[in-house]
Amino acid sequence: MQGITRRTFLATTALAGMTLAACGGGSADSAASTDAGGTGATAEPTTLYVFAAASLTESLQAAGDKYAEQAADVALQYNFDSSGTLKTQIEQGAAADVFISAGQKQMNQLDAEAASGNDEGLDFVDHSTRFDILENKVTLCVPEGNPKGITSFDDLVERLKAAASTGTADVLLAMGNSDVPVGQYTQKILAYYGLDEEALANAGLITYGTNVKEVTTQVSEAAVDCGVIYATDAHSAGLTVVDEATEEMCGRVVYPAAALKASKSLDAAKAYLEFLKGPEASACFEEVGFTPLAD
Repeated sequence: MQGITRRTFLATTALAGMTLAACGGGSADSAASTDAGGTGATAEPTTLYVFAAASLTESLQAAGDKYAEQAADVALQYNFDSSGTLKTQIEQGAAADVFISAGQKQMNQLDAEAASGNDEGLDFVDHSTRFDILENKVTLCVPEGNPKGITSFDDLVERLKAAASTGTADVLLAMGNSDVPVGQYTQKILAYYGLDEEALANAGLITYGTNVKEVTTQVSEAAVDCGVIYATDAHSAGLTVVDEATEEMCGRVVYPAAALKASKSLDAAKAYLEFLKGPEASACFEEVGFTPLAD
């Protein structure tokens, strides 16, 4: 496949303010907030490195702002990218405490206790902390004004078939690369309709993105006629959704989350994951269109 090779790497840090210890006294709380020399300096916050699917960018940062209000001693540093890229970075030794994938495949590849899909024998995930956190939807979106008047997946398929048979590239679809969950879901949709992805790409009817944000940008900038992205990314970008894929077309879009065995702050990672299951974080996810799954 021809693909856009630029990779978007977004790393942002949400630093919570530290609460200064009260003056005087020799209480345990006061001692915990000062250095060994008794100078009154506050301890450095624990930094948690959160590797998360690009589609979580807005909602996870919003949830992180809420977490900062109750965990002033924890600083969250995010790495948002495609789940396939994040999986590779973790495998290669990147410092990561928490992994939230947009698909089960990438999590399974790192989880030695996964029921299936751990073909490489990798053992990076603390399986006891793993849970399904969110569900998303796969949608067909169009640029502002919908210049080509695309109305549904059925309509797009007919246009792609007609363009391929006549050799006229009069419709252009953006989708994720094959190592990106949103691209894998799109491949399932194409297979559902009996379309030959390689033939369509060779005919100039498909362009690619290395993660869902790149696909979203192509649609937002009207560089393509339509794109297959998550409902949450369409919401965040203010794009028009013309159709939503059914479970029969591409399966369920479920995001697993887990702490990583190599974490140097495993207890803090577990506490953060518990927060993500709660009502404050769930409200942030629901605001952009996710369905929380954790109890």
